[in-house]
Amino acid sequence: MIRFAQKEDVRKLADLCGQLGYVATEREIGERLQYIMKDTTHAVFVYENTEKELRGWVHIFGRYTLEGVFAEIGGLVVDSRFRKQGIGRKLMERCAEWAREHKYPRIRVRSGESRTGAHKFYNEIGYKTVKWQKIFDLSL
Repeated sequence: MIRFAQKEDVRKLADLCGQLGYVATEREIGERLQYIMKDTTHAVFVYENTEKELRGWVHIFGRYTLEGVFAEIGGLVVDSRFRKQGIGRKLMERCAEWAREHKYPRIRVRSGESRTGAHKFYNEIGYKTVKWQKIFDLSL
């Protein structure tokens, strides 16, 4: 079952963030989720099995820039023990539904150079590589 994330999901969301390589405390994830849940241009969906165990999540948000309008995937992770079972595909399909409901004409996803498995997955579900880029970050 796919549903919107809830504050009760924070511990598992934090665990899954760690699997993605983005270690964060439950408190940090809780604060971020609370902010996201208030913003209708964002959504976090979770995949829950029949035993109500969270197996993955995806974050999508809308972008309006001078260069264009689109929805973007902020993150996608499926528990490493349950990959290759269609969970990621179902989460991404839900994102496409959300984007259509909110009138975004396309979805963009960024994926690091080393995540070759993710690249293959996105190609398999219809996404095309349009460019490679570097990300520059300034700590404040």
